[in-house]
Amino acid sequence: MTSATGFTSYVDSVLAALARDPARTVLTGPDAPPGTGAAAGPGTRPEVTAGALHATVHRMAAVLAAHGIGRGRTVSLLSGNRHEVLAARYAANLVGARIVLLYDGMAAEPLARITESADTALLLVDPALHTTARDLLRLIRGPEPEVMTLGPSPAPALGLDLLAESAALPATPVVPSAARPEDDWCIRHTGGTTGIPKGVRMGHAAYAAMLAQQPVAGEEPPRLLACTSLAHLAGVLTDLTLVSGGSVVLHRAFDPAAVLAAVARDRISHLWLLPPLLYRLLDDPTLPGTDLTSLVSITYGGCVASPSRLTEAAKVFGPVLYGVYGMSEAMSLTVALPEDHVPTGPGGRITVGRPLPGVELAIRDADGRDLPTGEQGEVCVRSAGVMTGYWKQPELTARVLTGDGWLRTGDAGCLDEEGRLYLVDRVKDLIIVVGGHVHPAEVEDLLHTHPAVAHCAVFGVRRADDSEEVHAAVVPAPGHPADPDALRAFVTEHKGTLYAPAAVHVVDEIPLTPAGKPDKTRLRAGAARA
Repeated sequence: MTSATGFTSYVDSVLAALARDPARTVLTGPDAPPGTGAAAGPGTRPEVTAGALHATVHRMAAVLAAHGIGRGRTVSLLSGNRHEVLAARYAANLVGARIVLLYDGMAAEPLARITESADTALLLVDPALHTTARDLLRLIRGPEPEVMTLGPSPAPALGLDLLAESAALPATPVVPSAARPEDDWCIRHTGGTTGIPKGVRMGHAAYAAMLAQQPVAGEEPPRLLACTSLAHLAGVLTDLTLVSGGSVVLHRAFDPAAVLAAVARDRISHLWLLPPLLYRLLDDPTLPGTDLTSLVSITYGGCVASPSRLTEAAKVFGPVLYGVYGMSEAMSLTVALPEDHVPTGPGGRITVGRPLPGVELAIRDADGRDLPTGEQGEVCVRSAGVMTGYWKQPELTARVLTGDGWLRTGDAGCLDEEGRLYLVDRVKDLIIVVGGHVHPAEVEDLLHTHPAVAHCAVFGVRRADDSEEVHAAVVPAPGHPADPDALRAFVTEHKGTLYAPAAVHVVDEIPLTPAGKPDKTRLRAGAARA
């Protein structure tokens, strides 16, 4: 339902799509979690119809409004991938509240700081995360938010059960949309790997416009597999899928074998992965025997990707690979089409694509001057999707947002003559070594071409004298023992001594942040202890 102001929010668009065919299934899964007493497997997966989801959103919205939740208030959601958290998000935004998506897997301390900094009025908790929620609440400095749960929680109860309260309403109300275009629908905290993530204010108008403009590949209604956190881009793609009349299969977490099985069993057409997860999919032994014919689009993004592994993915999966470059501060910026997956850029890089409609790109030097085609500098963007600013951080906002609407991304890259963007690395991720600067992505790209390397992450480690040195964490390829000395020699031969890692750490896996990106803070800490 459009608000009295005439503004159609993204929730209005989702609800309108659900109302068109109430009987169809729109959400499936996830499987029952361990310890619930339910048998594992597809038979335990819940299926939610469009009509049921539509009704649940309105019922939850009525309960939230009765508890004083509305415009100007913050609802923080701590949950894994479950369909109830989607309904709760839509309900909170329907009554005009802003939401904060807390990452399952983040430690209680940063979760508490995010919760309190966002002026959280209501904390909605997945009962499976009750221990984390209790730890979070103990660490809150100042008044605690009201707490509700998405189902019964272990005694003592954390708070009211929102599901039970909603189900107990005698009838399904019609709750009018209270959102206004200038309101923040979300404070999205960046998936950074240092310190407390920054809170990015995302406006209702820009998000609604993005969902209306973004095309979904394929002729049939999309069937998305959400196997990464709904607090990250999987949640955005879920919104886009539902607005497009499609359906979503939910997994609690990424497991390559389970993902491949779901693609074949559930005839998945659309899949979103961060590059490290795409590599794990490529390396899974069940891949050669999996029926992939339903796939229309595998979209990747979120961090710099290895050209050699992308080339491999394009060969294995065929013309379904799409690269998306974007950021919390500006939403989606560019798209690389299947035919763009050829290493034609500087250093054999693959483009992240051309700008989406309405997006302007510029490459600028440290003084803000535009650089000519082919020269590397900081990527700057201007579009309607650029954030309002950082939550309660005006000085930081002023450093990255110019008065004429341009955003400094902190990414290093260049443009070619046809407007394609090539990323080099994060500007701030430079490793400053004696003799020059090292972009970690350059060394990662090279190591990924070595037959003994399945995955790797390159990072800087500061020494006692405050100088930096290059370190690499390497996951060996199956059947290929990784020899640190041989890998250092390999880098030296191809890139020179400046780039050679001072240490190569052989690990079982690359740790990931809750957003699914390589966690270089943990890697640095581990290297410092070694």
